[in-house]
Amino acid sequence: MTTDTAEAVETLVSPILMDHALKGPPQGRWVVVNWERLPADGNRYEIIDGKLYMTTAPSTFHQWIVGAFIEQLGVPARQRGLGIWLTAPIGVLLSQHDAVQPDFLFIRAERVAELVRDRRVRGAPDLVVEVLSPGNNPEEMAKKRALYARGGVPEYIEVDPGARTLAHSFLADGVYGEPIVYGEAQTVHLACLPALPLQVAALFAGAPDTTL
Repeated sequence: MTTDTAEAVETLVSPILMDHALKGPPQGRWVVVNWERLPADGNRYEIIDGKLYMTTAPSTFHQWIVGAFIEQLGVPARQRGLGIWLTAPIGVLLSQHDAVQPDFLFIRAERVAELVRDRRVRGAPDLVVEVLSPGNNPEEMAKKRALYARGGVPEYIEVDPGARTLAHSFLADGVYGEPIVYGEAQTVHLACLPALPLQVAALFAGAPDTTL
């Protein structure tokens, strides 16, 4: 495991949206301490299985959808004392080789003190949401889903803005089962927030720009 900056090399970042070169260890050998040293340059950096990935700034439609999760789930949950919500940019540390920045996450109240400390989320949130972008590589997203399962995230949601669908997955025996896919006319009921039904249409309604 190389963490000494004297041994840093030019690392070509694996693209979720684009290529980018940074000083750091070779791909496959990145750890959290290297990730913590990355520049705050407006890009979102993540490490999965010791490999560094990067995405650029998301679209306004992407952020509109994240905002809808805050309005539908995050704010009501916090007001009722059910837990807290957080959004990227943030650091969720699932192992020494895995640091990710979900679009939206929720942590139940009784687990907040355990997970949220020293500037980061250290462990698996109760819910993770990722909103897809056109540049998302299906293979890389599959690796990310596998990481969330391996890290113990009980519920995982993936939103496809182009199809206006939401895929909801539950963890069982360390893997996610076949996702339940919901369309705009449907309502999702979460295990971690049973009192807050999620209306799929409301995630997209009113967006001033739906360009992907």
